[in-house]
Amino acid sequence: MSTDTAESESPSPSRPRITGRAPARPAPAAALHSVSAVTAVLLGLVAIGAVIHEPVLIPPLAASAALVHSAPTLPLSQPRSVVVSHLLAAAAGYATLAVTGAGAWAAALAAGLTLALTTLARTPHSPACATAVVIVLQSPAPTRFVPLLFGATLLLVTMEYAFSRIRRGAPKYPAYWW
Repeated sequence: MSTDTAESESPSPSRPRITGRAPARPAPAAALHSVSAVTAVLLGLVAIGAVIHEPVLIPPLAASAALVHSAPTLPLSQPRSVVVSHLLAAAAGYATLAVTGAGAWAAALAAGLTLALTTLARTPHSPACATAVVIVLQSPAPTRFVPLLFGATLLLVTMEYAFSRIRRGAPKYPAYWW
């Protein structure tokens, strides 16, 4: 005899039913591989910055590295999305800065504009919205910032390409280039 009622089988409007499950815990080797790859890439960006006396590691790139190395098969992690979205974010950030000036309101607008541009370009990559915010709030010189951003995104995807071929059984990156 079942004790389930019709009420428990269908969610009420005030209490939606949650049916999904959290992803499985990665195998220790996979977790170590991912964490090691992200750490190595981020340390590489710091080292490059130290050599050229420019900050190369910015928070959005740390988020990008985490996505690329932890979820290499997602559309958000593909080279097209990583590289193009950060460049679109730079364009949105500098355009917003030119039109409105710096400030929190302008940074929010730049992030929204970035999301619109990346959606239209079919290059989803949420950390790029933060790149636009960094540009509006910190006003870095575009002639220095954009080439460093471009190089850093290329390094991120190139390193994941290499790291994905080191560990046997790891998903091969990228799922597609363009």
